[in-house]
Amino acid sequence: MGRPGAAAVRVQLGLLLLALACLLPGLAYAQSVALAGILGSKALLVVNSAPPKSVAAGDTHMNVKVISASGDQAVLELNGKRLTLRVGDAPVSVGAGGGTGGGAGKGNRIVLNAGSGGHFMTAGQINGRAVQFMVDTGATSIAMSAADAERTGIQYKDGDPVRMTTANGITQGYRVKLNSVRIGDVEVFDVDAVVSPQPMPFMLLGNSFLTRFQMLRENEQMILVRRY
Repeated sequence: MGRPGAAAVRVQLGLLLLALACLLPGLAYAQSVALAGILGSKALLVVNSAPPKSVAAGDTHMNVKVISASGDQAVLELNGKRLTLRVGDAPVSVGAGGGTGGGAGKGNRIVLNAGSGGHFMTAGQINGRAVQFMVDTGATSIAMSAADAERTGIQYKDGDPVRMTTANGITQGYRVKLNSVRIGDVEVFDVDAVVSPQPMPFMLLGNSFLTRFQMLRENEQMILVRRY
């Protein structure tokens, strides 16, 4: 059987390089995992800022396997590494090599995936307390209900009173300064927020946070690259 010609070798080499190009980004990719809650024996996982998903012990969601879930914690397995997460912990980033991150808050890039209805949801932290955000580019600042402010330990009545227009008319809210806002391994300090007396299903991630990033859209993803 004859040796392959030069053209055939070039084709094979090109296919090999293409396969490696597709494979390498996945090898370097780090997944962000947070535990949003425990539902009986199921873990409510937030993976890569996607909407929360309840996963039973023994099942796998987006390469994250639930080993066990009880009380306020779950044991997970990702990329061959086991880790224990508690409800309210900061999201943990796990790379393909098994290394974990999420302590320093010095990252500069956030990738959000569109959920149902095209909304971008993400787990995060305010002043070290776990929260769930919905991105709202039309909101001047981060916005939350009084109940969420109390849950996260914000003394909002010490803030500046502001008039707010709601579905029920004009009401009084409060403008506050958040010590820190964190998503994944990206942390921003001294962020303006408003607190509304009206109930809200989610905290709104508004422009007091978003304008610190360059915003890019790629298909169903929103990419935030830190400016400062």
